[in-house]
Amino acid sequence: MQTNFSQEQLDDPGIARANEILRACVHCGFCTATCPTYQVLGDELDSPRGRIYLIKDMLENDRPADEKTVKHIDRCLSCLACMTTCPSGVHYMHLVDHARAHIEKTYKRPFTDRALRWVLAHVLPYPARFRLAMRLAKIGKPVAALLPDARIKAMMAMVPETLPKPSPNDAPQVFPAQGARKMRVALLTGCAQRALDTDINDATIRLLRRLGCEVVIARGMGCCGALTHHMGREQDSHAMAARNIRAWGAEIAGEGLDAIVINTSGCGTTVKDYGHMFAGDPLADQAQAVADRAMDVSELLARLDLPAGAGGLRVAYHAACSLQHGQQVKTAPKDLLKRAGFEVVEPADSHLCCGSAGTYNLLQPEISAKLKDRKIRTLEARAPEVIATGNIGCLMQIGSGTEVPVVHTVQLLDWATGGPWPRALELTPT
Repeated sequence: MQTNFSQEQLDDPGIARANEILRACVHCGFCTATCPTYQVLGDELDSPRGRIYLIKDMLENDRPADEKTVKHIDRCLSCLACMTTCPSGVHYMHLVDHARAHIEKTYKRPFTDRALRWVLAHVLPYPARFRLAMRLAKIGKPVAALLPDARIKAMMAMVPETLPKPSPNDAPQVFPAQGARKMRVALLTGCAQRALDTDINDATIRLLRRLGCEVVIARGMGCCGALTHHMGREQDSHAMAARNIRAWGAEIAGEGLDAIVINTSGCGTTVKDYGHMFAGDPLADQAQAVADRAMDVSELLARLDLPAGAGGLRVAYHAACSLQHGQQVKTAPKDLLKRAGFEVVEPADSHLCCGSAGTYNLLQPEISAKLKDRKIRTLEARAPEVIATGNIGCLMQIGSGTEVPVVHTVQLLDWATGGPWPRALELTPT
């Protein structure tokens, strides 16, 4: 794609990166075939190619974002299926992230939009606040149908009937390996996951220790910054990321870390991008050291000697977009489940998003609901006894629309290798 940025514009590293990405695009349209929003809406401007044109026009002319551009950028899931499909290697993720930051700086949203986004940015990344908000939302759930805003209804609908108690395992501490220590790893405990499903981190810690890992919950660690990053709130997201970089940097400089393990794939995509986010920053070297050590829990488990098991259940594996497209981790979770003795099946169109996508299901509930319904139909068509996925957002999204139990992949692997029954399965030993 031909671009016409001035040299003054190109002196901005963000614009220079956008220019590099735009020039890689050859307008082929392969991305439209795998874009969920294009399939649902049928509008060229709701495809990656269409959004690229809008972003190019906005940035090249150095103008504030307008309502039309914002509407179509907001409808993007950031599922990154387009990046998997693109034969030219267009790094759409960095481009749309830059566009969202530009929108946040130059466009004044309607008051209700600003208020909702403020609430999401100041509640979801903080487990204690999130728990309190969900308790308050439960009080208002009976009258949720009367609320005029579909987004608020969606937020109410996502509140679970019961909330787990905080897990003591999420506090800063070190869990020794069982037997000889093979690796020393840090675990990102997450933010929303700590409030919605504490069993995931507990299962991860048990499994890693069983396989010879010393597991560190680093002091000072918090939200990875993904939720605010995808809303264009660069100052917030970079502040969160910087805290993690310093926390893990201290561990690397101290006793060392072989890996930084992430069991929420949406977080993993962001942490692996810390090097890009902090390029030119005083934290650049530490950020790159963190990014180089970051890996999904399935990537680490694939390197360890996971024992063969006899899981015995028919498992439909849902590949989270942030894992299969954002991190290009596709076979490890399925291979691990098979090794643990499970029968693994996949839904049709497994490359398509379930509609969760961070805060997307709360900000774009109608499109999200269509994607969720389609995903659930394809999963249930495989007649699974359980659905497994590697991302808390997907787990909550799919679980809200099916009677089939939905659990994190690591919970099944923990169970098959000596851990407790996943609570969601509601099974008893025989």
